Amino acid sequence: MVAMKTVTEDADGGSAMRDTPSFSEALRVWLHVGLTSFGGPAGQIALMHRVLVEQKRWLDERTYLLALNFCTLLPGPEAMQLATYAGWRLHGIKGGLASGLLFVLPGAALVLVLAILYGFYGSLPVVTAIFTGIKAAVLAIVIEALLKISRRSLKDGMEWIIAGLSFVAIFFFKVPFPAIVVVAGVIGYLRGIDSTAPDSSATLARVPLADTLRTATLWLAIWLLPLTAIALVFGTEHVLSKLAKVFATLAVVTFGGAYAVLAYLSQDIVQAYGWLSPGEMLDGLGLAETTPGPLILVTEFVGYLAAYRQGGSPPFLMGMLGAFVALWATFVPSFLFIFAGAPYVEWLKSAPRLKSALNAITAAVVGVILNLTVWFTLHVLFRSVEEGRFGPLHWTVPDIATLDFTTLSIAVIATILIFIARFGILPTLALCGALSLVASYSGLTA
Repeated sequence: MVAMKTVTEDADGGSAMRDTPSFSEALRVWLHVGLTSFGGPAGQIALMHRVLVEQKRWLDERTYLLALNFCTLLPGPEAMQLATYAGWRLHGIKGGLASGLLFVLPGAALVLVLAILYGFYGSLPVVTAIFTGIKAAVLAIVIEALLKISRRSLKDGMEWIIAGLSFVAIFFFKVPFPAIVVVAGVIGYLRGIDSTAPDSSATLARVPLADTLRTATLWLAIWLLPLTAIALVFGTEHVLSKLAKVFATLAVVTFGGAYAVLAYLSQDIVQAYGWLSPGEMLDGLGLAETTPGPLILVTEFVGYLAAYRQGGSPPFLMGMLGAFVALWATFVPSFLFIFAGAPYVEWLKSAPRLKSALNAITAAVVGVILNLTVWFTLHVLFRSVEEGRFGPLHWTVPDIATLDFTTLSIAVIATILIFIARFGILPTLALCGALSLVASYSGLTA
């Protein structure tokens, strides 16, 4: 099939010819993204930017950042929602379903296998060793994306200031991300108050409200009916029903991305229900951090172990049902949000004052990505990271004595491969995972 060409806006506001791929070509790319989306939100946003904007040129810079702004305002896994939006933009509903599912399913399959093995044998040193090297490689990918997004998104001094203040607010004061977005949007809106000319490059989406309501109702039913059936079949006090309630609630209150929900999730799972011990919860978080796919796939790990242990007989089948409930309750709402809201994303940049507000929000997102990068870097390179506090100030403090020199060395190698040798993502991840495994079995790591 011959690829079509479309005219879209480039990073500098001009027009550029961009490829519209065939659906089969897009499927191959979505699978590639799903298999290589390591590193949590920071790594996944970096990967998709590299693939969709730089390599394939399926999205222009401004559209990518506009979609990222939109997804960060939603509850749930923003990277998965961003992938879903990109697929929807290219091929409609089927494209959104394909990109969203392929973003989640490879990692979900791997996490399920690891959860099953964990249920039988406990933690797996070989897996830990390989994925430690992969995390080190992801550092280079994250930093590369941060530099590129910063350079292309921050156009003037005020936007640099907004990005810096956003980082300070979230890193040192733990200000909720939605509050940062609101403040940045107000500042940007006020900056654009004198703008009156509409953005002629944007195509205004005119979607009847009835269509939006039908879409929302359909996906609300798709989401809630299976969870309701679980409660009717097993009773409201069964662990499967409780899992459905916990993760369905989680899906609609987790504003601020995956990192914002981890403390809430750990508290509920460990303290309120006692489904996992603190150490097991940390193991689950470690597996989710080091496998491809959204970080919130830790819910699948929790769902499997909780139902495997407390769901009754047969335990393995109950564990599988627990994993299914966790995945369904957590990820289906993202399709609801994207398919109902995506038609309005382009409309946001057709109004000049809203466009100015979104530019400011984009600058704030750069600060948030910097925060994710710092958080990820510290937790990869140091075995012990604590939180410092003085009055309203909070900050993350690594224990310098716990610096992992092997991981640091692999991260340096990955940086050379990515920045200088221009290696691809898959070869870099594979090489770094192999180096970490060799180091582990050679006694070079603690």
